[in-house]
Amino acid sequence: MTAPSDPSAADGADRPTRAIIEAVARHEGVDVTAVEPPAYEPLYAVVDPEALDALFRGSSSDGASLSFEYAGYDVTVSGEGQIDVTDPSTGETVVGCFRE
Repeated sequence: MTAPSDPSAADGADRPTRAIIEAVARHEGVDVTAVEPPAYEPLYAVVDPEALDALFRGSSSDGASLSFEYAGYDVTVSGEGQIDVTDPSTGETVVGCFRE
């Protein structure tokens, strides 16, 4: 997979990829800008960010969900606009949103 080249929104507010990075940063207690290589694997190493953002763009994705592992966390993206990032060792979940 390659790095994303064209974000779907200028500020990223409606992109699940941005919400995932923000939730991981909250779990880790770091600034969102710290969640980058080499300290963290790039998100595109485990999922295609452009495809993920496209899949959950708009209301047509309501009811859809996708789960995968990233940075040691279990990530679930729901079509209703919610991101759950769970630490499998503690069960602690950080919830994020990518839709208003």
